[in-house]
Amino acid sequence: MDAVTHLRRALAPVVALAAFFVLWQLITATFRVNPAILPAPSSIFTNIVHQRALLAQYVEPTAIEILLGFTLAIAVGVPIGALIVFSPVAHRAFYPLIVASQMVPKVAIAPLFVVWVGVGLPSKVLLAFLISFFPVVVSTGAGLAAVDPDMLRLFRSMGASPLRTFVKLRLPVALPSLFAGLKVAMSLSVVGAIVGEFVAANTGLGYYLLFANGQLDTVGVYSALFVLTLLGVLLYFAVELVERAVVPSAFRKGEDEPGVTL
Repeated sequence: MDAVTHLRRALAPVVALAAFFVLWQLITATFRVNPAILPAPSSIFTNIVHQRALLAQYVEPTAIEILLGFTLAIAVGVPIGALIVFSPVAHRAFYPLIVASQMVPKVAIAPLFVVWVGVGLPSKVLLAFLISFFPVVVSTGAGLAAVDPDMLRLFRSMGASPLRTFVKLRLPVALPSLFAGLKVAMSLSVVGAIVGEFVAANTGLGYYLLFANGQLDTVGVYSALFVLTLLGVLLYFAVELVERAVVPSAFRKGEDEPGVTL
C-alpha cells in the first residue's frame, strides 16, 4: 500500500469529523439553539481550552481506572479463555457461569462494590474489569479453537512439542481474534469506569459530568463528554497499534494459508 493510500485513509475520518462539527456549528448559529440544550462546538472547545488544567486533573484518575480494569481483564480473561478451550471439564463447569454473570446488570451491583471496597479506586477498577472481562474470555477461546486440525496433525507429525505448537501455531492464529476482543474490552472498560464514578466518586470525568450536570452547566457536560470520548479513542487505537506490532501481517490480512515455520 503506497503513501497516498495511507494518507487518504488517515484523512477520511478527519474530514468527516470536521464536516460534522461545521454542520453542528451552522445549525446552532442558524436556528439560534439555546446553549443550555445544545451548545455550539466553538463554545465547547473554548471551554476545554480554558478548563484544560481542571479537566486534566479529572482525566488522570479515570484513565488509571480504565487501564487497571482492562489489565485485570486480560490477566484473568486470557487464562480462563485458554482453560475452557483445553479442558472440556472446565468448559462445562465454568463457561455457563461466565455467561450467566454477564446477564447481571453491572449498574445494579455497582453499589455493592462501594459497600465492599469503599468509594476509592478498587470499586471502579472492579466494575471496569467485570464489564470488559467477558469479551476477552470469548475472543481468547474462539481464537485458540480456530486452529485447523490438519495443521495440528502436521505439527505433531513433525515432532513439535505442545509448547512449540502453541507458540508457532495456536498463538499466531488466536491473536487476531484476541485483539478483536481486547478492542471491545477497552471500550467497555471506559464504560465501566464511568459507571463506577457515577455511583460513588469524588474525582474522575464521571464525577465531573455529574457535577456539571447538577450545576446546569451544559457546556461543561459536553466538554467532559468530548474529553472522555477522546480518551477512549486514544486507548482504543493504542490497542490497535499493539496489534499491528505483535500480530503477523499475514494473519492480520486474513490470508488463507499463512506461512508457519517450526
